[in-house]
Amino acid sequence: MSVAQTGRWKALATGVSAVLVGLTLPTVAATPAAATGTGTGTSISTSATAAYDDTYYAGAIGKTGTALKSSLHTIISDQTKISYSAVWEALKVTDQDPNNSANVVLLYSGISRSKTLNGGNTGNWNREHVWAQSHGDFGTSAGPGTDLHHLRPEDVQVNSIRGNKDFDLGGSSFTNSGGSLTDSNSFQPRAAVRGDVARMILYMAVRYEGGDSWPDLEPNDAVSNGSVPYHGRLSVLKQWNEQDPPSASETRRNELIYSNYQHNRNPFIDHPEWVEAIW
Repeated sequence: MSVAQTGRWKALATGVSAVLVGLTLPTVAATPAAATGTGTGTSISTSATAAYDDTYYAGAIGKTGTALKSSLHTIISDQTKISYSAVWEALKVTDQDPNNSANVVLLYSGISRSKTLNGGNTGNWNREHVWAQSHGDFGTSAGPGTDLHHLRPEDVQVNSIRGNKDFDLGGSSFTNSGGSLTDSNSFQPRAAVRGDVARMILYMAVRYEGGDSWPDLEPNDAVSNGSVPYHGRLSVLKQWNEQDPPSASETRRNELIYSNYQHNRNPFIDHPEWVEAIW
């Protein structure tokens, strides 16, 4: 990990404690995290990232590689599933605009839009599957098709432009892009949410391992994955995870999903360094 990357993680640790205002956190004796990236030898140790280490993540602490991935899968698979129709109301809470409680913030475009404009028409927002549902063909049944950790509100037309493209660098702008780019076989989100996208994709890869009737979802370094249960590009997603650490809104969202809906967490928001520890 470079000096610049280390600085980013330290900035995250400093600011994250202010994120969960208005939410009730468990009272635990925080044990500093000691997750070591496989290629860095760098430990990240803060009371903020360790808030759940003695409880929720107890079985994963100290592990790396496949052992860490397996432990996290077991932990986050203890999950309350919701219906696809229930996702509409949940997104109005998890993605509420902090500056306007009547609106949600759209993922790729960054637009603040009225919560009431959910639907399928031009000018509406709908439910974007960040892990494209065709990558494994899991549809919208309760499970990966309704998992709030990768479902976000997005403009109907922008959602269509993204389609089922893998994530990669480059491309051209488009209407309501908000800085996102696309080309014939890939999509690059705006800079402010690239890390969010990476952590959502990698959450899905750990949560859905093929053992509960759903496909074994895995990241790879390809684009044009189509209908196979893979999503790319892993090398780019890892870069985005480092360049764009979890924000206040991302951390708040993780807490809301855990406390109010699914009762499981995205471990890469709590411990971004676990991405490097596994991949």
